[in-house]
Amino acid sequence: MLFFAVSCNSPEVQPQQQSEVIWDAEQKLKDLGIILPEASSPVANYVNAVRSGNLLFLAGKGPGLPDGTFITGKVGQDLTIEEGKEAARMVAINQLAVLKAELGDLNKVKRIVKVLGMVNCNSDFTHQPQVINGFSDLMVEVFGEKGKHARSAVGMNALPMNIAVEVELIVEIEDN
Repeated sequence: MLFFAVSCNSPEVQPQQQSEVIWDAEQKLKDLGIILPEASSPVANYVNAVRSGNLLFLAGKGPGLPDGTFITGKVGQDLTIEEGKEAARMVAINQLAVLKAELGDLNKVKRIVKVLGMVNCNSDFTHQPQVINGFSDLMVEVFGEKGKHARSAVGMNALPMNIAVEVELIVEIEDN
């Protein structure tokens, strides 16, 4: 990035280089000790992601575990808020796997734009934002400022296969 500084002693404009800190999402994953799984295949008639211009729309994913099972149950009834938050973090890892499969390199992410977090819970449960923080926190850990996003965190009476959390997102990607 180039900016100009004007010296008080001289009317001349002199170019100076401003150093940019380059964020490396791939390295950040390694630093966090996260190994991405293979992106899971859709369980119905849809695709994991659709690109429109520089936006990538990711289908909802759940908290799939490496052994092929899911974290299931209603948060606030079968799972604690903290367990729900961990389930949301697992969804984040699974969505990062989709991003990696689609883009080849997570450093092509320009911005996490919008997140829709759905929590399987009863109608009297009101801590959906705390649960979905498990997802949001990891996006910020991996992408830094580019990981901060607009978000909705809502409660659902039921989710597919009784999964605890489902999250879909919209990602802006770099021009290629």
